[in-house]
Amino acid sequence: MFKRLLIANRGEVAARLARAARGLGIAPIGVASEADLGASWLELMDEVVCLGPASAKESYLDLERVVQAALDTRCSALHPGWGFLSEVPRFAALVRQHGIAFVGPSASILAKMGVKSPAKEAMRAASVPVVPGSVGLVATPEAALAVAREVGFPILLKADSGGGGRGMRKCDDESQVEAAFNSARQEAEAAFGSGLLYLERYLVGGRHIEVQLLADAYGHAVHLGERECSIQRKHQKLIEETPSPALTPDQRTELGAMAAAAARSLGYENAGTIEFLRAPGGELYFMEMNTRLQVEHPVSEMVTGIDIAAWQLRIAAGERLSLRQADIGFSGAAIEARINAEDPASDFRPSPGRLAAFEFPTDLGPGTVRVDTHLRAGDRVTPHYDSLLAKVIAHAPTRDGAIETLLRTLRSSRVEGVHTTIPMHLAVLNSPEFRSGTYDTASLPGWSR
Repeated sequence: MFKRLLIANRGEVAARLARAARGLGIAPIGVASEADLGASWLELMDEVVCLGPASAKESYLDLERVVQAALDTRCSALHPGWGFLSEVPRFAALVRQHGIAFVGPSASILAKMGVKSPAKEAMRAASVPVVPGSVGLVATPEAALAVAREVGFPILLKADSGGGGRGMRKCDDESQVEAAFNSARQEAEAAFGSGLLYLERYLVGGRHIEVQLLADAYGHAVHLGERECSIQRKHQKLIEETPSPALTPDQRTELGAMAAAAARSLGYENAGTIEFLRAPGGELYFMEMNTRLQVEHPVSEMVTGIDIAAWQLRIAAGERLSLRQADIGFSGAAIEARINAEDPASDFRPSPGRLAAFEFPTDLGPGTVRVDTHLRAGDRVTPHYDSLLAKVIAHAPTRDGAIETLLRTLRSSRVEGVHTTIPMHLAVLNSPEFRSGTYDTASLPGWSR
């Protein structure tokens, strides 16, 4: 096992990985921008390297500085977390070129699965159904229009290197295609350095369902069940749960087996997630693969009892995956609410500031509550980075029990000094649509402001 691990990330990501490392006897080494120096989460690190100014481009996204930090602190492994450099093939290759273990898949897998059209081709080769649309890229508005006429409207134009809704445009009819194509291409070029686009049919009333995977370097892969991630705002996830209320037991078994088989066919290694879109008729289509640990991984950990972050480190150290699919049990239901420093009443405007109070009670009654955070009262929420304050995860024997446990916790929480998304979460969790499990990606049930 590694002696020293560089955690190439910040905030809640870094705090989560530091705890996983300590659990395996590994010394966590942190990095920070000048804006983050003095933050309380850095107390979890044995050592901290300042990468540079507040700008992520000059600190957390500077490949050479991050790798040099690992070399200077004698780290034998580097974990990228999620976001920042976690899915950058050049970064993974640079880390390994310097003799440092990269906690994640190979650079070639990152390159293949990080760009959407090659990823879809790989899934087709693995017999995984994909959303109807273009085979490869659409180079011009005219080409996009031809494909749209074939698959039918509405359609989505999507950035080949994209994510988070950037470089994405919906078209309801032919008259919108040319303007949407040019707008999507410009946004994708600005956000990702590539204006390449592909096209998919837009499935009205779809559900976003993903499967958590673990795979080792010896061809063994298992799934840890699925997560429902359909409660979103502008393609950003807000609430995640497992199991999905949209799947039958047979669908759940089939989807998990298909995802694990796809990981094996790719030669995938480490943790990853295959994301699917469930059509209103029940059909399941591949959307994309996340070649990293995800924000919402705790819900899978709560129902399986498996520490995914710890297994990432063990696999990267060359350990064989001892888990067998038949031995993985799924207990009850878990729901996660992402608490962000945003004002949902003002179109989710960011709300930086100092936390005058920061309390999430975990012992209010039936069910289990886990709070993943990097903050405490008195800390400052910076405007420079992601607005995530905490993830509150509730687990109970039933879905209704998990909802009630999460509601009790959020109602009794105290976060003062910044606006948060807690009011929105309370409204959604109490809505008839969420309670009945009949929501989809196009709605934010219970919340209209």
